Amino acid sequence: MMLESLISFAFATLILALSPGPDNIFVLTQSVARGSKYGIAIASGLITGCIVHTSVVALGFAVIIRDNEWLLYAIKIAGAVYLLYLAFKIYQSDASIEFGDTKASSQSLWKLYKIGITMNLLNPKVTLFFLALLPQFIIKDSFPDWIQIYMLGGVFMLVSLLVFYALALVAGKAASFIKSSIWFAPAMKWTQIVVFIGIAVAILIP
Repeated sequence: MMLESLISFAFATLILALSPGPDNIFVLTQSVARGSKYGIAIASGLITGCIVHTSVVALGFAVIIRDNEWLLYAIKIAGAVYLLYLAFKIYQSDASIEFGDTKASSQSLWKLYKIGITMNLLNPKVTLFFLALLPQFIIKDSFPDWIQIYMLGGVFMLVSLLVFYALALVAGKAASFIKSSIWFAPAMKWTQIVVFIGIAVAILIP
């Protein structure tokens, strides 16, 4: 059953990674403005930062629910509500993408990698998002909860990294089309709304 859970989680992660969010939009914009290798450097930094967030959730989650199983159900509800809140905030946002100044392409890849790490670590919403998503795939009477969290976090990082790399490569090649498209940004906005609502509903369904 753990394998089935990992496969299901990998599929959910793939959908999330493909849906437009702050991280992959940042990778996209930097790849369009500067080139694919700069998007790859930023993506690597963003995913590296996820190691810390996964550890916070794994260790904190294990302590919290060790003697309070009912908290797992409370976390499920809170997680679904948080995802619906994110969908609402995206709905309220402007459907536009800013590509920034291409002159910044002189920055080193190492510097952009560190920028990706810093952006991720300084965003507490990533930990909240992990706390909302990862516990939903915990299997009772299997590996210890914290080990399962690390396994799920590893799957999340691997799948997201592959998607981000592919996005950087494609965006770098299709920069002129993306910049000139009038429907690209609105389509990304509504895709993200649908994905967040869909996952929230799936969490609440027994």
